[in-house]
Amino acid sequence: MPIIHTNTELIFIKLGGSLITDKRQRATPRKGTLRRLAYELRAALDAAPQLQILLGHGSGSFGHWEAQQYGTRQGVSTTAQWHGFAQVSAVAARLNRLVVDIFLDVGVPVISLQPSASVSATRGQIYDVSAHTISQAYAHGLVPLIYGDVAFDSAWGGTILSTEALFFHLSAQLHPARILLLGNAPGVLDNAKHVIPHITPTTYAQIEPHLHGSRYTDVTGGMADKVKRMIDLVQRLPGLQVWILTGRLPDNLTQALLDPQNTPGTRIAAN
Repeated sequence: MPIIHTNTELIFIKLGGSLITDKRQRATPRKGTLRRLAYELRAALDAAPQLQILLGHGSGSFGHWEAQQYGTRQGVSTTAQWHGFAQVSAVAARLNRLVVDIFLDVGVPVISLQPSASVSATRGQIYDVSAHTISQAYAHGLVPLIYGDVAFDSAWGGTILSTEALFFHLSAQLHPARILLLGNAPGVLDNAKHVIPHITPTTYAQIEPHLHGSRYTDVTGGMADKVKRMIDLVQRLPGLQVWILTGRLPDNLTQALLDPQNTPGTRIAAN
């Protein structure tokens, strides 16, 4: 099992695909947004060296277009689908390479860990994921970086796994204190477009009708799937707190990392 030193605070951060790419246009990154977020993470790490980060990102306009075209999430069997599987993997890795280059340039020592090389899935669900390389990255002062990716599937041939799904399974091994999910929206919104400040397993049934999938192409379920996964997760790990917040406002990421009590957005917790 990975060892996390007791004087550190482990935080998972996801940069949503809709935040770091323009999902209305195929393979269109938002490089300025990525660079700003990299500086915000660097500032937080400089101010609080005890922070230990698992960074993840979605695929946005890179992976979802191809995945929808080939139906990759639902399974892979034909020659054309396997060629599509390879294309989805390649385009997701292309965005990941861009993220790596920008964060390294800013001084965040990220190391990319390709999920498809370490994840086992069946019927679209992860049943095994190794955290060994993540713990090795921490041991050497690096920031591990994962992303939404394809995976071989024992029942379906192949599928696609979201960053949230990876976070869900890695949380059981690594026990983060917090998860920050950054997107375009200021949080989970009700029908009047107001931010819902707090969601618990008890209040989830009232909140669920307000949840909707992504407006744009998203094969991994959008906000509804995100919230459901996080509700399940805080029930399994009662001390965990999850925030859904916007990454569009400058310094929101730094504030969330350094001042958790004043994190903007929606908090999801066991109570």
